[in-house]
This record gives sequence, structure tokens and C-alpha cells, in this order.
Amino acid sequence: MATGKNPLFDTATTLGKLLLFLGVSAICGVLVAGLLVPAAAVSGNTASGSIQFFETLPAELQVDPPSQSTTILASDGSVVANLYAENRTRVSLEQMSPYIKDAVIAIEDSRFYEHGGVDTTGILRALVSTARGNKQGASTITQQYVNNVINSSLESEGKGDQVLLNGVNKGVGDKLREMKLAIALEKKFSKEQILEGYLNIVFFNRDAYGIEAASKFFFSTTAKDLTLPQAALLAGVVNSPSFYDPITNPENAKVRRDLVLKAMLSQSKIKQADYDAAVAAPVETKVTQPRQGCAYSSTAPYFCDYVLHLLLNNPAYGADADARLRKIFRGGLTIKTTLDPNAQAVAQAQVDGTTGANPDKWGASLVSVQPGSGKIISMAQNTQFLEAEGKFNNVINFNVDMKDPKGNDLGGLGGFQPGSTMKPFTFAEWLNEGRSMNTILNGAVRKYPLNFKWKNTCPTPVDGAYNTAEKALGAADDLQNADEDHYRNMPVLEGLYNSINTLTFATAAQVDLCGIQKIVDAVGIHAGQTNEPVPMTRLSNLIGATQTSPLTMASAFATFANDGKYCEPIAIESVTDQTGAQLPAQATSCRDAIKPEVSRGVTYALQEVLNRGSGALIQPRISTRTSFPIAAKTGTNDPNNSTWVVGFTSGLATASWFGDALGAQDRFGRNLTINGKFYKAVDGYMIAGPQFSNFMAQVAPAYGTNPFPAPPSNMVTGPAPAPVPVPRATIPANPNPNPAPAPSAPANPAPAPAPSTPPSSPATAPPAP
Repeated sequence: MATGKNPLFDTATTLGKLLLFLGVSAICGVLVAGLLVPAAAVSGNTASGSIQFFETLPAELQVDPPSQSTTILASDGSVVANLYAENRTRVSLEQMSPYIKDAVIAIEDSRFYEHGGVDTTGILRALVSTARGNKQGASTITQQYVNNVINSSLESEGKGDQVLLNGVNKGVGDKLREMKLAIALEKKFSKEQILEGYLNIVFFNRDAYGIEAASKFFFSTTAKDLTLPQAALLAGVVNSPSFYDPITNPENAKVRRDLVLKAMLSQSKIKQADYDAAVAAPVETKVTQPRQGCAYSSTAPYFCDYVLHLLLNNPAYGADADARLRKIFRGGLTIKTTLDPNAQAVAQAQVDGTTGANPDKWGASLVSVQPGSGKIISMAQNTQFLEAEGKFNNVINFNVDMKDPKGNDLGGLGGFQPGSTMKPFTFAEWLNEGRSMNTILNGAVRKYPLNFKWKNTCPTPVDGAYNTAEKALGAADDLQNADEDHYRNMPVLEGLYNSINTLTFATAAQVDLCGIQKIVDAVGIHAGQTNEPVPMTRLSNLIGATQTSPLTMASAFATFANDGKYCEPIAIESVTDQTGAQLPAQATSCRDAIKPEVSRGVTYALQEVLNRGSGALIQPRISTRTSFPIAAKTGTNDPNNSTWVVGFTSGLATASWFGDALGAQDRFGRNLTINGKFYKAVDGYMIAGPQFSNFMAQVAPAYGTNPFPAPPSNMVTGPAPAPVPVPRATIPANPNPNPAPAPSAPANPAPAPAPSTPPSSPATAPPAP
């Protein structure tokens, strides 16, 4: 049932208009009396009561900085991404065109420099106009600023449902409060400060808050460079941003713009010739659509997303998730990261070139860290963060963990089976116990039954066995190597550089498994999905069964480059708020993990991987004749769907990965075609290898390729093995023909086809449970 209007208060009638006029006039009388006349000097109960009511209203307005965009920067200061709830960039009055200042004052508050926050003349004029049937606003710029500040504070506090809008949900009490706050504000701030605050906070469009963002959005310019027609148009938009939107309603926008110009002319802010030229100008926009969020990062969307997760997980940025979101997306933060955009460009070009069109959606990733600091230099993968037709679309980060140690989401997939890249840590314990890397062990042993006597001083019992005869009791099949030529006696060193599974187990059988565990823990290796330790007493982990993230592996190998000191990976160098105050970031945090002499011994052995072992065909070179000191380890899991090369120079450690990122249990890396080339079985050196080598050849020299310190002579009993010559130019071809250059980086080495028979022995790790 419809509710009828009382004719006494129907503003459509003459009587209603009169009553409205008298009623609002009374309110204005209360306002003026309350502001200008001391309560003790007013006689009469009515006047006294009105003043007492007015005096109960708040007189102070907390003017906090309005919501501003947060910017994520690379290490060189270039922009990685912008984050915001309201697209706003604060600028000073001096950074604004005089036209916009004059235009806004002319159309919104011509008596701005004459009143004290509330324009009683304007109020009376509006009352008369309204009584005549022509609705007219009377809010001054100061009042509008007050209203915007209040609403901005509510939004920042997550109280958007309490926002008050003129003519919608604002009552008489709200209007009185606004008036009193406006007058108080005028006593506290200068007119220039109020005008600057207003122009920085006012709403123009859902993608443009404040005059700088509006100038960029509508005209692809700055507030300082606005022309007269542009400034007049934006000043007109403020009254009704949707109705006067020059993109969707250009005719309305022109009418309003010309009204602004007429007001400027009548108030002598422009000359007749300026007016005539501006009115004759068409309404033309040149929109720059803001790109908000990591998804729109053109350089490093996954690294950006990782940084965002780190901040959202940090209680220093708010007591809960909502508070942190507000802080990050409204706080106007400047976040400087460790990302090197030049290295990032090379990494992205490599992973994109590795798989090409990639209809079967095989994954490829590269991540690099700096030894000695833990700074993440680059982080790339061959997927599209923003959905694109015909592309491998994915928002999950291949390079990082699924969760942090406290169980917070990191946006990562949680890693992949590292395969033989875990073998150096067994080798490290061998050296740590004072043994020589040239000790001969029996690589023909393939059976390790359930009752095998492993040395283990840790409380965690040994789990697993390799003995086909005991499969019914839970044992795995006998250990396998990649070929029949390596079931023989050989030095421990050869077992590592040729990646022989049976030699890794022969090595582990003579050392304390607990010692391997301590080294693995010390270099930061953990399960990528749970962040729990990788139990090295579970024998399958000796050859890499537990999913581990590429970032974890790169950081672990950086320990060898840093003479045994492990540094936690960091991505955020500094964070400042809009006032310039420093907020918590990430600092370098390193610890002693491996004895320096042991680290040097492992590094020596890993150089041999590239000199004459499983990575001999992927030795990075900066020319056809020149290489640099570099060490690495290849890795492949049993289904050939997780393949790696992890390696380092003195200044850079990199994990290169290729395989199945979809998690299909039955998707083996066999009999497949990648970028036009058929592979019977993918091994680490074949695809992840050239991806690693091409990247390091271009980027590593910029970070230092100093010679590695030699290990103690007693670790290498007798003369050091001489490198066996291999065809250096036979790096398997990376399909990307034009990798992006890095500063001071050499050209990509000339590629040649890989041999059909792999020289390495992939780890035979069963799928992780």
C-alpha cells in the first residue's frame, strides 16, 4: 500500500516549499547562533537549547591522508606493479595546472576565499532557489572536503556501509556536523591546504580518485599539464561523475564543461578569447586504463604475487587479513624489491622459449638468488597470470612453497621432486666425516633390504628399502642406474658427477644418515607443500622424492657458493609509507650451515658435473672459446616429469626446472614433443639444462664469476682428476632465438643438437607419498 504525502510537507506545493524554506532557515539560525554567539549571551530557552545541541557536535576532524596507490618497485626503481583500492596519486597544489584550481572554485564555490567554511549567502540563495522549484546545492569546497575525508576514513576502516552521500542518506544532523567541522577546519588549515586536499581526494571515476589520477585516466597527462578545456571538463565531472562522464556521456560532459567555462569567464578567471577557443574545442579523451594488481605486471607477475603474499602474511601490516589488505591497497606504500629487471627479462625469455606454443602445457621455470645476501634476483615461469586464449593460464607460482612455516598461503604450487639434485648433500656428509672424494666404492650394490644396518644417530627410524624380493613387505625395486656401464667400482667423486644412484647409496651406507639430515636442514631444504623438514632417513629422499620448491633448491645451492653460509631468500628490501616512514621489510639473514672446506669440496665436485659428468653438454660459455667458473647438478625423477639443473657461480645461484606442473599422476616425460623436438625420455640436461646455461651465460657475468676456492688437498687424495675434453658447442638448442640481453652479459652460445643417448643417470625416486 502506497504511503500518501502530507500536503503540508510536500515540496511540490507552494505551501511545502514555504515550510521547507522556513525550516531550513531555522536550522541556519541555529548554526549561526551556535557559531557566532556565546551561549551565555543568548536569552530564551529555545535559543539556549539549540546552541547546546550544536555545541554537542564534534568540532575536530582527523584529516588522515586519503587512500593512495601502493607501488611495487624493482631494485632499480622501475615499477613492477601498482596496487590500490582507489587509484590515487597525491600531488601538491604547485603540481596542478592553474586552470583546474580556478575551474573548480568557479563552479563549485565561487566565494571560497571569502567565507569561513560555510557560505551563509550561498545557503540562503540555495534555499530561495529550492523554494522556487530549482534544486541547488550550497556545500562549500570545505564542506565537500570534510564529507570526503569522513567517507575516506570510513572506507579505510572497512566501514563502507556507513558512507554518507549528499541527497541520499544524509540527514539534517549530518549536515550540521559537516558545517561545524568545516568551520573548524578553516581555522586549522589555510585555503590552499584545503583546496589541495580536496583536489587530491575528490572522486572523478571508479578508476580515478584525485586530480592526478583523473588527468592520467581521461587525458593521459598530468594535473600540471591540463589544458583549459580539459581542466574545465574535469571540474564539471565532480558534480555528477556518472552523468558527466566524458567517455559514456560526452554530450552531457560538454554542456557541463561549457557551464564551467562560462563561470570562469564571468568571474574574470579567463579572458573572452580563451573562453571562445575552449568552448569551440571538442570533447576528446585519451584514456590510459590503470593496471591494478600483480596480474597486470608486465615484468614479473609471479614475483609480485609472492611479494604481496609475504606482506599479507606479516602481522606488522595489520592485526588481521582485512587490516593488512587496507594497509597495502590504501596505504600509499612504496615497496622496493630485490628483483633485477634485466635478469628477469632474460629469465622470462628463456622459459617462454623453452616450450614455445606448448599445447600440452608442460611447465618451465627459473629462479635465481644472490649468494651472501639471499636476494631473489629473478623469478619466471612459462604461464600467463592473466587468462589468455590459447595460452597456458595459471595463477599458481611454480617457484615457491605452498605455505610458509606458520601455515600462511604463499601462492605457490609447493615444488616438485628434485631427483638427483639432492645427491650433493650426501656427498657433503661424506666429506664432513673426513673422507676423501676419491675413495673407491662398489657401485654394483643394488639391494638394500629391510634389515640393512644403516648408521643413524637421529631418533627418526630409517624408512624404506630397495630389494625387489621384499616388495610384498613394502620395499621398492632394486636400485636402477640409467645404463649398465656404471654398476662397478668407482670413486665417490665420479658417482656424484655422473649422477650414479648406486654410488649415492653406497656413500650413504657408510655415513651417518643423521649427518645428512643436519646438512639438509642447515641449508634450508624443506617440503614445499607442508614446510616440514625433508626426512633423510626416508631413503627415497637420498635421490629426491619429496616435492621441494625451486626457490628452496636455489637457496640451498647458494650455500656452496657462499663458502658454507646459508642465507634465507628475501624479496623485499624496503617499505615506506606515504609520509616517508620506514615499515618492516626483509633483511639479509645468514648462518653457518656447512664447514667452508666441505663446501669447497662439494663445489669442486659440482664443477666436474659440467666438465665431464651429467652436465658436460650444458657448460655455459660467454663465447665459443671462453667459459667461467660454474658448478651445477642435474636432476630427474623416475617418471621423467620433473627435471632440473641447479647451479651457481660465485655471484649467482639458479634453479632451472622443466616438467609436469599439472600434477597428473600418469603424465610421464617420455615420448613427447617439446617445441618441435621429440624426446624419448626427458633428462635434466636436455631441456632444463639449456634453459639454465643460456640464462647463466647472459646474466651470471654481471654478478661475478670469480674462481672458486680450492678444497683441502686431503679431500682430493692424489692428483685432481683432469677434465676429459668434450664437445663444448653441443649445448642442446633452446628454442628461443632472441633472448633478452642483460647488462654486460655476453651473447648466447651457439647451440647444437644434443646426442640421443643421455650421459647421465637420472635418479629413480618413486613418486612422493
